[in-house]
Amino acid sequence: MESWRDHGIVLAVRAHGEGGAVVSVLTETYGRHAGYVRGAGSSRLRGILEPGNLVQVEWRSRVADQLGSFAIEPERAITGPLLSDPLKLAALTSACALCDFALPEREAHPGLFHGLLALLDTMGNDDIWGAAYVMWEIAFMRELGFGLDFSRCVAGGDSNRLAYISPKSGRAVSVDAAAPYKEKLLPLPGFLKSPGLDGAGEAGMDDVLTGLKMNAYFLEHWVFVHHSRGLPEPRLILQDRFDRLGRAA
Repeated sequence: MESWRDHGIVLAVRAHGEGGAVVSVLTETYGRHAGYVRGAGSSRLRGILEPGNLVQVEWRSRVADQLGSFAIEPERAITGPLLSDPLKLAALTSACALCDFALPEREAHPGLFHGLLALLDTMGNDDIWGAAYVMWEIAFMRELGFGLDFSRCVAGGDSNRLAYISPKSGRAVSVDAAAPYKEKLLPLPGFLKSPGLDGAGEAGMDDVLTGLKMNAYFLEHWVFVHHSRGLPEPRLILQDRFDRLGRAA
């Protein structure tokens, strides 16, 4: 009998059989992993098996390469407090969907586990969570081998005046260097020019939307280029909601 126990973040729940479900989790040690949960539709488990919740998960299987089964216990409810905020809930759902669709199964990514947990923790901070989400997507792409570079101007311009990013290279371009062909470049949101979360508190709705559009390009053309469906629907919904809020403001 094969088995392990670990922390996990619920990514997706897909009904399977009578009252059961195949649950996908991102674990600290074993990466994205799926398992069958018996009685997943019960009143006890429904609230636990919400994408974004932190759980203790025990996996068992007769042989290592089978689906196996999960025994899941709650560790921390993250989703519940966000149910009254549709925009934050959309961001949580989007992050979980990106992990579920893009990460190879059973490949350890402890950095992504801790990064996703840190992102979910920022959801309670109204000032920075939107910018933090954009930064999380950038870190997500970097972990998968698709790094964006905002450290200097790729064309040799003034690195203190970065304003665009090249869709070909994923590297930043300054205002002056971009002038002849700026219509071919993607706008770079201002908060990404500061280290860490230093500029996140100053990011408005438009800045976050600019970041989402920038990331969507690279997610679609780099990460999901070989996926027939393109970007996961929850990611499209998140960007659409920011877009509609921006137009209504």
